[in-house]
Amino acid sequence: MIYSPKSDLIMKELFRNETVLTYFVSDILSLPLEDIRSLRPLNTFLWRRFKREKLGILDVLAELNDETKVSIELQVKIFHHWDRRQIFYLAKLYTADLLIGEDYSRLHRCVGISLLDFNLSDSERYHRIYRLRDTEGEEFSDILEIHIIELKKKLAGRGVMDDWIRFFNVKTEEDLMMIKTSNPGILEAIRELQRLSMSNPIRVLYEGYLKRRRDEIARENYVREEGLAMGREELLLEMLLAGEPEDKVKSLGKLTEEQFQELKGRITDQ
Repeated sequence: MIYSPKSDLIMKELFRNETVLTYFVSDILSLPLEDIRSLRPLNTFLWRRFKREKLGILDVLAELNDETKVSIELQVKIFHHWDRRQIFYLAKLYTADLLIGEDYSRLHRCVGISLLDFNLSDSERYHRIYRLRDTEGEEFSDILEIHIIELKKKLAGRGVMDDWIRFFNVKTEEDLMMIKTSNPGILEAIRELQRLSMSNPIRVLYEGYLKRRRDEIARENYVREEGLAMGREELLLEMLLAGEPEDKVKSLGKLTEEQFQELKGRITDQ
């Protein structure tokens, strides 16, 4: 059994490996390896200045030698205002080191790398980079940079970016063997994933992670089904109030006689 790299638990364990983290950051940001003498993991909790301020929690956070901060996040499902959330976390990361009265020179470049297990756009491009630019494309600053990598899109080639995406999409041992690469970082990631998949302590944690995910999905399905049921009842009530034939309402709602009488009783209660 091979664990999915697209779980928070496994991804964090993979990036604890310095070789994996260094090559991944180098490949995604197109940084020469010699420019990355070391990467040091940082606390993934972004501190709050005020009690009611929203707390930021990142998946993986590292710092380059020049004090550039790099956050790596995995998102398995889309939600409303994802783009604003991404900017919120990057902005929070950017301002985290500046205390009251300190000089702006303490602010350092921040880069956010988002691995998305869904399609954010209809574009065929699966790696896009955003910076601050004017309307004619001239760059204002590279102080904030966002990389979006969409894992679900069709790959166009055999480049290093494609191979990293293939790695994060693996589900079986056969999938791992299909990745033909000489990239030391990806090869180390494959070995690390195989090692993690054989680890008993990680297996216990991973099973717990899967249970939490299954419970979360079950709760979401319940809420969705309850919402649909409530919406259907409201529609049937409106039809009755509008004078629609009772047989039509009963047939459309696929209601038993008992359910129909209960629905009619709600009109009396209102």
